[in-house]
Amino acid sequence: MTDASPESGAQTSPAFRPKVARITTDDLRAALALGWSDFKRAPAFGLFFSAVYVLGGLAMVYILMATGKSWATLPIIVGFPLIGPFAAVGLYEVSRRLQTGEPLDWGAVLGVVLAEKNRQMPSMAAVILIFFLFWNFLAHMIFALFLGLAVMTNITSSFAVFLTPNGMMMLLVGTGVGAVLSFVLYGITVVSLPLLLDKEVDFVTAMITSFSAVTENLRVMLSWGVLVAVLLLVGMVPAFLGLLLVLPLLGHATWHLYQRVITAA
Repeated sequence: MTDASPESGAQTSPAFRPKVARITTDDLRAALALGWSDFKRAPAFGLFFSAVYVLGGLAMVYILMATGKSWATLPIIVGFPLIGPFAAVGLYEVSRRLQTGEPLDWGAVLGVVLAEKNRQMPSMAAVILIFFLFWNFLAHMIFALFLGLAVMTNITSSFAVFLTPNGMMMLLVGTGVGAVLSFVLYGITVVSLPLLLDKEVDFVTAMITSFSAVTENLRVMLSWGVLVAVLLLVGMVPAFLGLLLVLPLLGHATWHLYQRVITAA
């Protein structure tokens, strides 16, 4: 890390060209260890950024239930982790500052996060949002396709509908479609978000670089993706509260994993 700008949290040299490095499972373990260390060194920041994410999830489910749209709760809960990477941007900045020794105060960190609105991060936010909305559209379409003619059932209080042939087929197709979309989104965001915070590159280059990092380290990066998915889903079980610990750990760890998989050409 060199010549980082306090205002933007990014290296301003336009000559930077991302290059993907080979990593192993040892790098995953090291990233997790460093991520946990960062969380312990700055727990207030981790809890703050994760709390914003958790409160957003709770508010989303509450609005659905209050408006009588409980049928949409399941796809919302399944798709909600897709916006996790964007919520972790503040955690990337905290880890960056811990490494460089820059001041770690609320004004500086939040200032960098807010300054991202003038860079490439809003474009990535739009991509993530489109994926999230598209997943919910497909979830509704799949539900209507397989269970549209079934007797209306409140799936939040009765799961019998899922045990019917159409219900099990819906779960199978929905899981397959969701897995494909999740892999694509994971591939284009796992490295691109910390890269956009760290360097001056456009969001298309960042997405291509991120996907290349996944495909060139497929086994290792798939292992990381599965670990992230499992931890996020486990963290969501007790009313999203487990994410107060899971999200800071993964956010800080992703920053250190990014530094191991991306180098300057």
